[in-house]
Amino acid sequence: MRVITINLNGIRSACKKGFFAWLRRQNADIVCLQELRAHEDQIQDKSFWPRSFHCFYHSAQKKGYSGVGIFCRKEPKYVIKGLGLKAFDIEGRWIEARYEHLSVVSLYLPSGSYDKNRQSLKMDILEKLYFYFEHLKESGRQYIICGDFNIAHKKIDIKNWKGNKKSPGFLPEERAWMDKLVDESNWVDAFREKNLKEDQFTWWSNRGNSWENNVGWRIDYQLITSQLAKKLNQVKIYKGKRFSDHSPLIIDYYD
Repeated sequence: MRVITINLNGIRSACKKGFFAWLRRQNADIVCLQELRAHEDQIQDKSFWPRSFHCFYHSAQKKGYSGVGIFCRKEPKYVIKGLGLKAFDIEGRWIEARYEHLSVVSLYLPSGSYDKNRQSLKMDILEKLYFYFEHLKESGRQYIICGDFNIAHKKIDIKNWKGNKKSPGFLPEERAWMDKLVDESNWVDAFREKNLKEDQFTWWSNRGNSWENNVGWRIDYQLITSQLAKKLNQVKIYKGKRFSDHSPLIIDYYD
């Protein structure tokens, strides 16, 4: 089973850059999309609804902002949009495809900000999500939670960690939240389970020559329940062509 996740930074922009043409060649089983920046009435062209997938979108109320999607080759039993957290759900940040024993989620966490109110909202959401993740883990279902977490977990996951110690996305309290999930609650960072190399990034600022110099952050993940760790096959960050300021994270699981 091949699962791909990518923050598109605008699905219409990514389409123009060849994302859907590339996707047709990837033999993906499930594709998780974040930051659509479009409502469904703005993406009615057949390009946005690949025929080989069952396609589901959950847009933000605000136009041109946030939003997630999930494409499934095998039709899920049902799809869940949102978590019942109003401030989170109106921004279109969670969509879950449920099968008999497996759920796959496309998640887009808030980016945080130097604005104290926005950063406070992010931390409040993270706290609530932690307890929800605990509930998911204890449900007995297997989970693959894909998406842009907007947090670089460890020093290895960011090029210039010393210069970013006070930057949203690498704040001690954000990293501590990831510690609780991965190191204490036993969610598995699927990519790091297979690849412990340095300079493995999924996002690069558009400022300067970040992409050319590989000055990036690894903020896109597939977090999985521990039962799935033994099914990990291979992991890859695709950098052959740019569709966004993020790169696709591709992970293959044994069936």
